Amino acid sequence: MTDKTGGAAFPIPATEAHGTHTGMTLRDYFAAKCMQGDIATQDASDMGYYDNDTTVEQLVKRAEFYYRMADAMLKARG
Repeated sequence: MTDKTGGAAFPIPATEAHGTHTGMTLRDYFAAKCMQGDIATQDASDMGYYDNDTTVEQLVKRAEFYYRMADAMLKARG
């Protein structure tokens, strides 16, 4: 794959109103889906439980994980 981002998740033609901005990339979309699933399945007994004491650094590590998963999904697509 030549495009690391997978291209636009929801491609729209370039127009005067939108210019060349096509919104989120497929990589962003996949990462967001990973995050959504992770957070939806959290409970207090989970090791990755998020609460008000979770540091930004811990959240950045999780976000990096979501993007690694997205990269793997893009690679699997070929």
